[in-house]
Amino acid sequence: MTVTVDVPAADREVLESWLRSSSVSAGLARRGRIVLLAADGVAVKDIVTLVGASKATVIGWKKRYAAEGIAGLADRPKAGRPPVIDEVAVVLATLEPPPERLGVTHWSSRLLGAELGISHVWIGKIWRRWGLQPWKSETFKFSTDPELEAKVRDIVGLYLNPPDKAVVLCVDEKSQVQALDRTAPILPIMPGIPEKRTHDYVRHGTTTLFAALEVATGRVEQAGLPRHRHQEFLRFLKQVAKAYPRRKLHLVVDNYATHKHPAVKAWLARNPRITLHFTPTSGSWLNMVEVFFGVITRQAIRHGSFGSFGSVRELIGAIGRFIDGWNERCHPFIWTKPADHLLNHCRPGQRTSFTRH
Repeated sequence: MTVTVDVPAADREVLESWLRSSSVSAGLARRGRIVLLAADGVAVKDIVTLVGASKATVIGWKKRYAAEGIAGLADRPKAGRPPVIDEVAVVLATLEPPPERLGVTHWSSRLLGAELGISHVWIGKIWRRWGLQPWKSETFKFSTDPELEAKVRDIVGLYLNPPDKAVVLCVDEKSQVQALDRTAPILPIMPGIPEKRTHDYVRHGTTTLFAALEVATGRVEQAGLPRHRHQEFLRFLKQVAKAYPRRKLHLVVDNYATHKHPAVKAWLARNPRITLHFTPTSGSWLNMVEVFFGVITRQAIRHGSFGSFGSVRELIGAIGRFIDGWNERCHPFIWTKPADHLLNHCRPGQRTSFTRH
């Protein structure tokens, strides 16, 4: 029995919109095309050729539309019992290390799916729902400094409530900054193509970047020196003191030995307006100049290529140009976490994921 398909104007408008739409599924668009071709009098065998479907499929969708209209072209719920997945069991298995026989350090969705006898797609869905990422790992370090609490409160106090009529500076050195020269010219960025550079390089020398970040403004005082002994540190201290004449200075520094050298201590004794505040052992993240070092590495050093002739001077010049530009557009570095919040996460047995500034 031949099924006659009659498509009203309203239905035709909807079906034709399916063919033009990029958001309608391919299956639904194909069904709409079958119905439209049938309504235009195209024979079944020709529709089979045009659409790429079997004869039974074409006849079936013609019958469905003739009986139910456009609603009949939609997907129907599939028969069968929906799968029952014990999400808690999947989560608990994920939290346990894989058995030694597998020889892996952490689960993948396919390994765990095979172990539990369920699809890796379900494993992925459950992991996303519960925020599980077995492939991801972070590091942490607890400070063993016996004066941890006192030092944290001292430095955070400088950030949140600086002394009146005093300048708070974060001081540190970024050592072994390498003047690297790529073995081929860097290929510039193009539409759809990122910048490309060779993985190998020639190392032409290093410099040490001394920097003092003024917390209240973000301004940076800097010096590029060949080494980072106490002599260079003392030389930079004198430069900072000259840049801020007749002002009380509070300098946040780490526990590097050069910062506590007898010559440095003697100079500080003769210059009582300058006070050093030391971060706890393994607590250099309290020094906000480390944030600036990350910025300058990403924006001025990592992508650079410095030739063999005067390459270290070229590197120092690039650093100086970046800092000059930085000082023109600088902004305050604002610390937000109180000392109690940090101390709750800095001791063994506490969570360690909330030490962001």
